[in-house]
Amino acid sequence: MKRTRQELAELMAVLSPVESSWEDDHSRAVIGLLERITDDPSTIRNVLLEQFLRDSKAATTALRLVLDLSKDEFYERFHPELQKCSLTWRDLRKDPSKWERVLERFNAFEAFESVFRRPVTWRSVLIERLKSGRGSAIKGQRRGRILEDFAEAIVLEVFGTGYQARCRFVGRGGKSTEKADFAIPSAEDPQILIEVKAYGATGSKQADILGDMGRIV
Repeated sequence: MKRTRQELAELMAVLSPVESSWEDDHSRAVIGLLERITDDPSTIRNVLLEQFLRDSKAATTALRLVLDLSKDEFYERFHPELQKCSLTWRDLRKDPSKWERVLERFNAFEAFESVFRRPVTWRSVLIERLKSGRGSAIKGQRRGRILEDFAEAIVLEVFGTGYQARCRFVGRGGKSTEKADFAIPSAEDPQILIEVKAYGATGSKQADILGDMGRIV
């Protein structure tokens, strides 16, 4: 087999961006739903309930948008509300008209009316883009720090000042190091290690936790 050598400049010369669109069938269904809702508040209830009859997935996404909730945040609230209504997913599938009770508990109709009354400018659009981009990462970081502070208060109560926070501890062999949120009594000779994780979504974040724990072990 002939061996071929490639230079970095040669590889860089053939790279190109991968263009893609954010829209898919689901997002187009959501946009279609939003376009059917007029500024007349009386249309909200009918259009939303009709959409839940036709496509509850698109209607649920529209509901999350107006409530400003991520998918995971929404379902954390949604299931308890279903229980309060003595309803199950099966009930809603069999009789979608029962969605009205759930939507009222979420104040969904009032939330849409509130959006109607809110003045929108070009600044509003850019702020929303900032919020959905960088703001999402900041929200996650703050969620983690809040849980760390909560855990630290317990560590302080139990162990006093005999701990180190947010440090690199020395491994059992005395050579390797790894990060941990709390090392007790010290990072140089830890007897107890505590790793604190907070997340508001499923998927890769939980895989990251397993990786962190594996490195600590």
